[in-house]
Amino acid sequence: MAILNVNNIGKKFGPTMVLNDVGFSLEEGEALAIIGSSGSGKTTLLRCLNFLERPDRGSIVVRGETLFDAASPVREQEKNLRTKRLHFGMVFQSFNLFPQYTALENVTLSEKLLAKEREDYKQNKKEIFEQIEKHGMELLDQMGLADRMTHYPHQLSGGQQQRVAIARALALKPDILCFDEPTSALDPELTGEVLKVIRGLAEQRTTMIIVTHEMAFARDVSDRLIFMDDGVIVEQGDPKQVIDHPREERTKQFLARYAQG
Repeated sequence: MAILNVNNIGKKFGPTMVLNDVGFSLEEGEALAIIGSSGSGKTTLLRCLNFLERPDRGSIVVRGETLFDAASPVREQEKNLRTKRLHFGMVFQSFNLFPQYTALENVTLSEKLLAKEREDYKQNKKEIFEQIEKHGMELLDQMGLADRMTHYPHQLSGGQQQRVAIARALALKPDILCFDEPTSALDPELTGEVLKVIRGLAEQRTTMIIVTHEMAFARDVSDRLIFMDDGVIVEQGDPKQVIDHPREERTKQFLARYAQG
């Protein structure tokens, strides 16, 4: 059974249809890349999946549980939003780290806040926080940042900040990790270190959705690729097939423009 089913998602901003009956499924351990020009709906799709935007129609199902159904009452749609968001980890274009916290504090903050809701929190606070700190340190070590844990964001390069953001997204053990153009705010020389981390996550069979403009990376790392244009899925399939031998004329035009750029 698919870990994620996105069914006929539609979203308007005013009179503009940004997403038009977008639907796809995602298997456990699969890395899905989404490409397309600016304004094609890629980021809005991720924001809908993370419940930062509310679709006008369609449904979102994770592990067989319907998290969102536009046909249900608004009160039901907005119920338990925080719990629903925990199914998805989000890595944004801009790193969105808290400047007053160290790298380790940024990674562990959400987990510590959630821990306060545990029934055994007061009795076992010290042990719980020690476990969270250990988990955060392991994640930063996985990101190659073992020597940067006590550094503040302003003391880190853009690539290092983005790797902290990835560790933070992984901290709550989401079912699906989402990346929204994770290298777009980086200088070219820093892009490689972030792509290397994502490549490693793909090798570990982390379930991911990656919105990216890095075509070679999308082709080589993802298991499946979607090309979006004007709010619809134009073509999807094997990444090498779609990028190297696209079937649809709109896909061919996009890739030709990209190659010229």
